[in-house]
Amino acid sequence: MNALTLRLPEQKHQRLKALAKSKGMSVNHLLDEVTTLILAEFDLKTQFEIRAQRGQGKAERGQELLTKAKTGFFE
Repeated sequence: MNALTLRLPEQKHQRLKALAKSKGMSVNHLLDEVTTLILAEFDLKTQFEIRAQRGQGKAERGQELLTKAKTGFFE
């Protein structure tokens, strides 16, 4: 595990401490959870962009498959 020094304005630090206390956790744990959420969002966006690149030029085939799936479910 690594240590990170973070400089924040005093008011923001006090607000983070109050938020962490209200959730029953330390500021360190709160920031760990926040960074996990941010990284998960970044990973999802990256995966979406990769898949979008793989699908370029295949929209017509995708629509055909969707139509076929709809028809199969409702008949």
